[in-house]
Amino acid sequence: MDNISHSVIGLGVGELLQRSLPQEVDAARQTTRRRLLLFSCWFASNMPDLDLFLTRLLPRPLGYLLHHRGHTHTLLFALPQALLLLALVWLLWPAARRLLKTSASARAGLGAALVLGLLLHLLMDSLNSYGIHPFYPLDARWFYGDMVFIVEPLFWTAFGVPLALAIARPALRALVLLALCGALGFFAVRGFLAWGAVAALLAIGAGVGALALRAGAHSRAALALAAVLCLGFIGLQGAASALGKRDVRAALRQADPASEVLDVSMTAYPSHPLCWSFVAVERNEGADRYRLRKGVLSLVPGWLKPDACPAGMAQPLPRRALTAGIAIELEYSGGLAALRRLRQDNCHVEAWLRFARAPAVDGAAASDLRFGAGLTGNFSTLDLEQAAHRDCPQQVPGWAFPRADLLTPP
Repeated sequence: MDNISHSVIGLGVGELLQRSLPQEVDAARQTTRRRLLLFSCWFASNMPDLDLFLTRLLPRPLGYLLHHRGHTHTLLFALPQALLLLALVWLLWPAARRLLKTSASARAGLGAALVLGLLLHLLMDSLNSYGIHPFYPLDARWFYGDMVFIVEPLFWTAFGVPLALAIARPALRALVLLALCGALGFFAVRGFLAWGAVAALLAIGAGVGALALRAGAHSRAALALAAVLCLGFIGLQGAASALGKRDVRAALRQADPASEVLDVSMTAYPSHPLCWSFVAVERNEGADRYRLRKGVLSLVPGWLKPDACPAGMAQPLPRRALTAGIAIELEYSGGLAALRRLRQDNCHVEAWLRFARAPAVDGAAASDLRFGAGLTGNFSTLDLEQAAHRDCPQQVPGWAFPRADLLTPP
């Protein structure tokens, strides 16, 4: 997820923890505890992304592909991250240190903030089609939620409104709320967010805000409602994604019964459970071919055609209708034997294939079609000609190959 979503949810959960604990004996200690829990949960909710500093261990694009969402995004490395953050708080924040020495509720709240912040980061990153491998080294596979877009305004709105209303300064409070409304309008104008979704988000924000104002500054009601709304949205997206995968698989099997559908990567549209983009991976072992198909899906084609989904999320490519609800934008076909041979002969491609879920490869470049419309122009693209002049990468993590089903004959 984007770091705005990580931050807003971290702050919201930290505030919810603060309001759930017994109050401290005086206002100064209460203020210190609130700042401690909000900061700790916010920082823990973003801390795994410090792995961006590790991306220099490998040349582009391998450093980013293999070290971002890498070791810091595993359950094994969550514990040392929590201990490091706890040590920093203890050493660098004298008021918090004094509070923690004498307040059991502050100690319990801090422990919960650290654990929840780190786990929330892993959970949120697991929701989209990029994926994580949380159980490494016990399990090196990537896990993909395929449910929620990497930038999700519903999280901003549900938690952002009650957090903004908790700001003491009226001018800053108004500025945050205006910035939230402005962001929704900006994404709608740019074609990334449907205007109907904007209306729904504004209604959600108004409802959560009204509850926050009515319940009072110390109530948990609005924040608890925000958490329920976010969990409900995730559940709705998960169900919609499963239905979309079913529809895509059925349509592809009917279009080409000789090919086996191995995977359907689903990317959600922001705050829009009815519109999805997808990349399907098919294999025909007998013909020595595999195929990638990238397209747009509408779950309710009788009411909303694929072409009516927000235009900013689609590729500027001509479309071919596969069914009433499925439009194909791009097809790529490659040789299985050639891909397997390239993996064995080219150490750079071998490393790159530890990330690529939808690998398209030609003589000049390799690219993951989840993130672009062709073999160039996205952050996953590996320039094979440039790589040929470099030594083999030496610090490649042992992630499992997402497309092991293509690289190994059945």
